[in-house]
Amino acid sequence: MKLPRMGLGCMSLSHAYGTPPSEEQGLAMLRAALDAGVTHLDTATLYGAGRNEELVGRALAGRRDEVVLVSKGGMSVENGVRTIDGRPETLRRQVDASLRRLGVDHIDLYYLHRWDKTVPIRDSVGALADLRDAGKIGAIGLSEVSVPRLREALAVAPIAAVQNEYSLWTRNPELGMLDATREAGIALVAFSPVARGFLADAVADPGLLAEKDLRRGMPRFQAEHWTRNAALLPSWRALAAEAGCTPAQLALAWVLSRGAHVVALPGTTSIAHLRDDFAAVDLAVPSDVLARAGELIGPATVSGSRYNAAQAADVDTEAFESAG
Repeated sequence: MKLPRMGLGCMSLSHAYGTPPSEEQGLAMLRAALDAGVTHLDTATLYGAGRNEELVGRALAGRRDEVVLVSKGGMSVENGVRTIDGRPETLRRQVDASLRRLGVDHIDLYYLHRWDKTVPIRDSVGALADLRDAGKIGAIGLSEVSVPRLREALAVAPIAAVQNEYSLWTRNPELGMLDATREAGIALVAFSPVARGFLADAVADPGLLAEKDLRRGMPRFQAEHWTRNAALLPSWRALAAEAGCTPAQLALAWVLSRGAHVVALPGTTSIAHLRDDFAAVDLAVPSDVLARAGELIGPATVSGSRYNAAQAADVDTEAFESAG
């Protein structure tokens, strides 16, 4: 399957970054996105404990054929606790539940949201292949996996996309996944391409983030690393101004420059920011500016790991050593 070069990550409409907008505000946001020509919507069983899929389903009523509809399973909220469960019976149950919440008869692309390290990935992917053959999903994806895990999965079934975090400040895919997906003809979907708001210049002070904001637990936003990271922002703003675009647009243009198979997946709760983000698809940023962006923000300059120890234990990606 062919994914558009940019999609809308819907997570923040229900989950993770502080207090989400009301359901009606989220619905208005999604309908505005569709009206603006957004054709790739990404949700998951996890987001809002299913509420995000319900929201996306409401927005798509009567408009299902306008988008590539994407969801994920294998990670959910069970009794208030985030749970990773890649057993075939769980994935079958979650796909059926996603179809009901979305109000559709098939999901175009369905990711294994996390590899359950207690379940061989061949078993999880085999279950998704059965669901594909049954017409409930159109294609299989993997999220937050390493190259060895991708190769194990490919031995079972075709993989259409790998969704891993990728941005100027998280370069893990450059340790093999960027090349592996290109060589296999697989889309590399970059989530958090503006570094969870950092490269959009959207975080003035992490101490002011909402109590339940996911970023509070991430080392790069904590005091011992934030001071060093924030010191990069004046030069980052200046570089974006030189390119004649916003900081978020420069971050997205850099991600898109990494290969024709790379798809950017920003998320936002703002219609204005959405329009700003999607304008990056058509930006022509000089190659020397992109190169300088990569030198300014990268493994050698960003302080702190992307995840804390507990969060890191749930993923399977290659990783650079932290600069700080």
